[in-house]
Amino acid sequence: MKRRYLALAIESSEMIRADEFVDAVWGAVSKMFGECGASQTSLSLISFDEQKSFAVMRAAHTAIEMVRAALATMTKIGNKPVAVHVLRVSGTIKALYRKTKP
Repeated sequence: MKRRYLALAIESSEMIRADEFVDAVWGAVSKMFGECGASQTSLSLISFDEQKSFAVMRAAHTAIEMVRAALATMTKIGNKPVAVHVLRVSGTIKALYRKTKP
């Protein structure tokens, strides 16, 4: 299966933990596309930096638009207001880190 890697910037006035972030992303994808659609994304968290509010996620290449749409709908994680921005999408982690400065 071909995969794509997404570099994400998380904008929030409060600190977001990795487990909260993953739960919120899965919730947004499931809410928007249902469980069947969410399972097609093959989402997984590769890295998460709480200090820099930066995350890298992996998804199936056929589901990138679904993931981007779901991320755009996220306005809260728990009771914390957030905005998630896709900085870059790449086919390899190496190229993603090379082109993105977290």
